[in-house]
Amino acid sequence: MEKRSLYVLIDKTLEPIYGCVQGGHAVAQWLLSHPNQKWNNNYLIYLSAEIEYWKDKLRFLDVDFTQFNEPDLDNRTTALAVFGNDKLFRKLKLIKTSS
Repeated sequence: MEKRSLYVLIDKTLEPIYGCVQGGHAVAQWLLSHPNQKWNNNYLIYLSAEIEYWKDKLRFLDVDFTQFNEPDLDNRTTALAVFGNDKLFRKLKLIKTSS
């Protein structure tokens, strides 16, 4: 079975715990927007990213993604969800919460 991941890019300016909440919204939007999608809750990877840069890059590369805009932050995009594309995000850092 092929490893297929759902990548969640979180705005790097957000506190990690708040960013993870935003990422949850992006995942929900992905599932709503892709009712016949192939992600089966296997791998969910949260990454810290410069969101506006990645929105532009994904559009340029014609990569399908969903975004979540937070109403409490002036409708700013806070997270993106992207299926697959393992090599595209390898330089981004995993989200880490303090322990």
